[in-house]
Amino acid sequence: MKQWIFVLCLLVACAPPAREAAPPVEAAVVHDAPAGAYTLDPSHADVTFRVSHIGMSMYTARFTKFDAALQFDPANPEAMGVNATIDVRSLTLPAPPAGFTEEMLGPQWFDAARHPQMSFRSTAVERTGSNTARVTGDFTLHGITKPVTLEARFNGGYAGHPMDPHGRIGFSAHGTLKRSDFGIAYGIPPAGSTMGVGDEVTVVIEAEFNGPPVAQAPAPANNN
Repeated sequence: MKQWIFVLCLLVACAPPAREAAPPVEAAVVHDAPAGAYTLDPSHADVTFRVSHIGMSMYTARFTKFDAALQFDPANPEAMGVNATIDVRSLTLPAPPAGFTEEMLGPQWFDAARHPQMSFRSTAVERTGSNTARVTGDFTLHGITKPVTLEARFNGGYAGHPMDPHGRIGFSAHGTLKRSDFGIAYGIPPAGSTMGVGDEVTVVIEAEFNGPPVAQAPAPANNN
């Protein structure tokens, strides 16, 4: 009996580890939004950024004035493109001390007087899942242009609604960049320290876009 127990223990010990189940494939969002040119709905959009503050928290702020135009093609996502601009002077900070917003817009940081606008122009779209894509583009900040990549998710859309006669689509996106790459290096902590403001900045975007109006059926002919 002891021999059988020993054999069973040996088999269990030598058994290959169980394979982890593959993650379920996400179903594509069902929608009827038409292809075409879409413009940003600023009432349902948000641009937020986060950066480490002395290693204690992720300081979070946003820009409140921005615009974007999107060429939408659900049948060929790789052919889609987006152009966006942000008014740097619309920077909004959480409960800023007196003069702090002006300091952030000043020469050591955004230097908004010389560089009042940021921009992003997509150069490539790579589909990464049923509802996701990697969007690479030329990002201009502080007068410097470099490639930045955003991870985007298509949240859905429709061709029209009784309360909304236009097509509508929605996306979420996020990405990271180093502010020092764009000439904003003030306050970066020295090596081995967190006392300062981090170099890596995370950008989070939520956006809805308005598209072509729903085609209206022709009015019935009046034979009277």
